[in-house]
Amino acid sequence: MAKPEVVRRIKSYSSESGFVYQYQFHDAIPAERTGEPGNEYIYYVSADRKTMFPLKIFVGRSTREDCARRLGRTFTGTEEYALAKMRLFQAFDEEEDLVAKKPELVVDGSNIETLLARLDL
Repeated sequence: MAKPEVVRRIKSYSSESGFVYQYQFHDAIPAERTGEPGNEYIYYVSADRKTMFPLKIFVGRSTREDCARRLGRTFTGTEEYALAKMRLFQAFDEEEDLVAKKPELVVDGSNIETLLARLDL
């Protein structure tokens, strides 16, 4: 039996930089960066409503463990997804020429406090 087709919703985000981005969540997959295991969240993004490109956000295992320590409890997969999404929004707000650069984003010690605050955690 064939797998049912996944319906992906396209959402909009009005960034602080003035662009209105459209994005859709595509997938979360186990990944490794610089030797650290973690999860990679893949979003498809458009700044012109014509073309979309993949934007990847890596959340390492050490970041997840750090969040659990800060919160004093287990850090859930839903919360990890929310961190990745907040990192996406942060990139929309702060990155210059996001379309040309197509950076691979990371949730780590340099931005975790800001992201947790956006989630009120």
